[in-house]
Amino acid sequence: MIKRTLYFGNPAYLSLKKEQLVIQLPEVVKNSDLSEKFKQDAVSTIPIEDIGMVVLDNKQITVTHGVMEKLLANNCALITCDSNRMPMGLMLPLSGNTTQTERFKDQIEASVPLKKQLWQQTVEAKIRNQAYLLEKSTSSIVRNMLAWANDVKSGDPDNYEARAAVYYWANLFPKIQGFTRHREGIAPNNLLNYGYAVLRAVIARSLVASGLLPTLGIHHRNKYNAYCLADDIMEPYRPFVDSVIIDILKKNDDISEISKEHKTLLLNIPVLDVVINGQRSPLMIAVAQTTASLYQCFAGKIRKIKYPSFE
Repeated sequence: MIKRTLYFGNPAYLSLKKEQLVIQLPEVVKNSDLSEKFKQDAVSTIPIEDIGMVVLDNKQITVTHGVMEKLLANNCALITCDSNRMPMGLMLPLSGNTTQTERFKDQIEASVPLKKQLWQQTVEAKIRNQAYLLEKSTSSIVRNMLAWANDVKSGDPDNYEARAAVYYWANLFPKIQGFTRHREGIAPNNLLNYGYAVLRAVIARSLVASGLLPTLGIHHRNKYNAYCLADDIMEPYRPFVDSVIIDILKKNDDISEISKEHKTLLLNIPVLDVVINGQRSPLMIAVAQTTASLYQCFAGKIRKIKYPSFE
């Protein structure tokens, strides 16, 4: 089942009633000139079990503890935004799987050779997806990228991921002079930052559901990063976010600021169409297959992670 992504960009009261998220507007609740019937009709409700992600993007949103408890109990990712209206915080449940202790043990005890092999698969899948998108959107030569994907060794000691990234970003946005991928760089870096934050939340949520620690990565090891494993696993999924940015650029919109229309497109990332196991699937469902297969690798049941492709 595809879970819903809810975005709140205006003041709102969010409460809980009978396993339903209750949404009320402050300007309606506080207006004494409105009839009680009108106020009741203005209330919206959504089943908690249908929600997969909630984005809070206004300082005047009030959320009850009961709402947060139920959202987290249903493995929902709760994202908060900063004063610049960019994703800043992510809240996830502490326990997302019935056999979590056993799964933590398998993850922690995974051997270094296994983690290097998993990173090899991750880098190869990422480069192939980058090559596909680059060729499709710009008609750039990608034979070199495909060769790099074939040559990736266990642990990627030759750093083909970085080589591919340099070539990829140098050619992905040919009409934007001097573009480089940098968090604080020129647009569309702002769109990329937002899209990757949404993707990261989807991945982290699924890792928790699979009983894994998002903190303990197979390659990323930054001691200040609470989501190293999410950053590992999201790598082959990044080009799908990039494809959304390309579609936005085709509209010739002003991208110096992220508009509501842009956010609407970026918040649809969980339902993007991808191919996994030879079948088309919404991205959120594909991620669940990826993280489930990752645990099976840690448990010694299989040796290959299931990653998506464009076709």
